Amino acid sequence: MNLVSLVGRPNTGKSALFNRIAKKRVAIVFDQPGVTRDRVMREVALKDRRVMLADTGGIAFDRAVTRDPLDEETRAQAAMAVGDSDVCVVVVDARAGIAPLDQEVIKRVRESGVPAIIAANKCDTAEDDWRAAEFEQFGLPVFATSAEHGRGVETLVGEIVKRLSKAASPEPDSGDGSRPLRVAIVGRPNVGKSSYVNRLLNAPRVIVSDIPGTTRDSVEVPFTIGSGPDARSYVLVDTAGMKPHTKMSRTSVDNFSLFRSEAAIEEADVVVLVMDPQLGPTMQDKRIAGKILDAHRACVVMMNKWDLAQEDGITETKATGALRQMMPFLSFAPVVFCSNKSGYNIRRTVEAIDRAAASAGERLPTGMLNNAIEKATKRTGSPMIRGRRLKIYYGLQVSTNPQTVRLFVNDPKLVTPAYLSYIEKAIRSRFGLEGAPLRIFLKARSRNSTKPCSRSSQPA
Repeated sequence: MNLVSLVGRPNTGKSALFNRIAKKRVAIVFDQPGVTRDRVMREVALKDRRVMLADTGGIAFDRAVTRDPLDEETRAQAAMAVGDSDVCVVVVDARAGIAPLDQEVIKRVRESGVPAIIAANKCDTAEDDWRAAEFEQFGLPVFATSAEHGRGVETLVGEIVKRLSKAASPEPDSGDGSRPLRVAIVGRPNVGKSSYVNRLLNAPRVIVSDIPGTTRDSVEVPFTIGSGPDARSYVLVDTAGMKPHTKMSRTSVDNFSLFRSEAAIEEADVVVLVMDPQLGPTMQDKRIAGKILDAHRACVVMMNKWDLAQEDGITETKATGALRQMMPFLSFAPVVFCSNKSGYNIRRTVEAIDRAAASAGERLPTGMLNNAIEKATKRTGSPMIRGRRLKIYYGLQVSTNPQTVRLFVNDPKLVTPAYLSYIEKAIRSRFGLEGAPLRIFLKARSRNSTKPCSRSSQPA
């Protein structure tokens, strides 16, 4: 798939233009230099082409511009984006005119040999378009645009499509309906989320630093294991560390980062919750796990830095016990103990992700489901409530992703949370469903009217 990268000095509107082309608020937009650090990528449709669009951090050759200690890493990410691109769009601020950094960025892009065009941004009205002509001295096509208002963006997109390499034609649709598995990597700051992505890719794809809050955007990284018909494709979503509200600064960047992380959970097929076993399950870990449960997402718990935890005498039994005690509602999620630094059990995390995704999409045959429920009710009857007992007549799987089962009963008010948990355990014992949440809904129905029902996409 073709890659189109937006590059330029800080605060020219690259992220705003990225969102305008993607037709979705993907990258954080804030009036402050240096907000974007990593490459933010998203597959988008440009007319009749599917391409990967990349937003890069502002290239500042003087740290005084952004006052960001990670300028060098941001610059390296932008340089890699240029080298990987099929087309580069240099975004400049037309209202500010040519700046020395614009000249340096354009020089480096031209030296890369990648086809390039200039988007003269912030031409909000037709009266501003004359400002774009100043940039024609660099010998590249210049397009007056306004990311804020959408002016000139369609023309810019048309030029990008024209310049896409004919050698890399659009990939034909396989027709099997398959798509990459979206995997969101979430957790508190500095637990090793970005290091995990880099370890899987065996490349410095995202910036890693001991500075809390290094990752700000949710960074999407395509990832493939294997080749040919057996290849497995993923989109890893590295998210910003989710801080407690009491520890968040009052800047919009922190708030936007939190919103992006929460959205990444909602959009994921599987969520990997990264934790530090030396600190143990914290209240913030519990809050993040609650967001995963509320979103009904498949989940894998990753205990990172396990080499350091073992040096402190922590065992898997002890760490698992503390986790289950603190977050019993996430007991369906497998726990993998690993180390990004040494590579210990990293492969097992991918296997756990695959199992969780498979469990979330597994079909539960109606006969087998009801057999498991019938055995469970015969083994342990429901408790008596006001002289009556809950009777389960029939069970039916009504949807997957998340797994949802509807039980037809005599009276839903007769169920207790403990007995519903017992039924859930019985279903899990029969089908496994490791890593997949299971929702159970009850619906009243008389015994005489009970009969097999057609599948429904919506629970009652």
